[in-house]
Amino acid sequence: MDPRYDIPRRAGGVSGGNSSNLSPALGVQSRRRKTPPRPADFKLQIIIIGSRGVGKTSLMERYTDDTFSEACKSTVGVDFKIKTVELRGKKIRLQIWDTAGQERFNSITSAYYRGAKGIVLVYDITKQETFDDLPKWMKMIDKYASEEAELLLVGNKMDCESDRVISRQQGERFCSRISGMRFCETSAKDNCNVDEIFLKLVDDILSKMPLEVPNKELSGSLLSLQPEPEVPPELPPPRVRCC
Repeated sequence: MDPRYDIPRRAGGVSGGNSSNLSPALGVQSRRRKTPPRPADFKLQIIIIGSRGVGKTSLMERYTDDTFSEACKSTVGVDFKIKTVELRGKKIRLQIWDTAGQERFNSITSAYYRGAKGIVLVYDITKQETFDDLPKWMKMIDKYASEEAELLLVGNKMDCESDRVISRQQGERFCSRISGMRFCETSAKDNCNVDEIFLKLVDDILSKMPLEVPNKELSGSLLSLQPEPEVPPELPPPRVRCC
């Protein structure tokens, strides 16, 4: 053999039939190919609205990442996260939009109402002004959202029971005036009722959708997972939901 090609073995190299010392290349070849994940049957957009400081971001992060931060910063404009769930035998990919509560962002956030299949309206049970603002948020829903959107009213911060100023009965009475709206109280901090409210909202949405139609017929109801365009789409004319 030509000595130019006589490469010495490295110390501790393969000896005998010990398969644990096989080269990485051989290990890669022996790996089994992973089955690609099943694509989502539905992609739904949900938006969370409400006054500043009520805990919208905390609810979203608790549900999507199971995290909570005491020092949560105010949302500027909009933010979103993705969560995949399985309900009614279907795989649903949720695009959850967290909107700013400050009025100066209304012109930006209003563009996100139109494509929403579900709307979560949040107030703080320890702050009267956030409850008093609910009629203002309902006007935004009536003006910009689809009439088919499922509505959920949430009284957040159950963990601050000693500071409560809005009773559960007040939330229930407000909700009873809105056709088709559900009501629940939550705590993002204690992770109380957070998963339940989102899963129930998605279940309500699915109950109105044809779950057995071919995928090609669902193209009109599936929402893009790409960020929304900077220029808001043309908004529908105002309508009246409140009775």
